[in-house]
Amino acid sequence: MTLRLRPGVSTADTAYGAVLLDEQSGDYWQLNPTAASTVRRLTGGDSTAQAAAALAEEFGVDPARALEDVTTLVEQLRAARLVRP
Repeated sequence: MTLRLRPGVSTADTAYGAVLLDEQSGDYWQLNPTAASTVRRLTGGDSTAQAAAALAEEFGVDPARALEDVTTLVEQLRAARLVRP
């Protein structure tokens, strides 16, 4: 599953991760470095499992916990309507 930001959502890297901006509503979401890295991977073509494995390796976390965190992030992005269904 490749994650795609919906049209009208832009992203910008910051010193503390990244920001997603809904250009239509003006709402924005701050992503910490871990979430920013995960969103970049998912929008770059990684599956949820691949992104979780990279997260576990990069940040030294338990792979099961990484998968749970990536899944939760994707659910939150969907709930905020920042990504395409």
